[in-house]
Amino acid sequence: SPARGVRRFGIKGKLSPCFIGPFEILDRVGEVSYRLALPPQLSHVHDVFHVSLLRGYKYHPLHVITYPLDQIRTDLSYEEEPEAIIDRQDRIMRKKTISFVKILWRNHPEQEATWETEESIRTSYPHFLPGY
Repeated sequence: SPARGVRRFGIKGKLSPCFIGPFEILDRVGEVSYRLALPPQLSHVHDVFHVSLLRGYKYHPLHVITYPLDQIRTDLSYEEEPEAIIDRQDRIMRKKTISFVKILWRNHPEQEATWETEESIRTSYPHFLPGY
């Protein structure tokens, strides 16, 4: 198929969106190309686009979020923490049996649970699998 090997911008849904954004224009690279400030999720996408691939942003008041400056804290960080093990599997790969666990992550729905190797969970979160 022609879309084989093409990355999608999101993991939900069957079709890729036609346009995503809006993104800030950092600078003009050539006569008809611009460099955009892309988020880390799009690090696999080249950041220079031809003008024909760009669309103008239409302002909408609901898109603007205002926070009082005294409530913004810059020292916050967020770490993914496992919440529960939903399932467990042993997979045979090249004559080796590798144990996988399906992890439900805190503050995520069950649809976003991921398969991880038991060893990687044990090393990253030693308190989570003490006697499993």
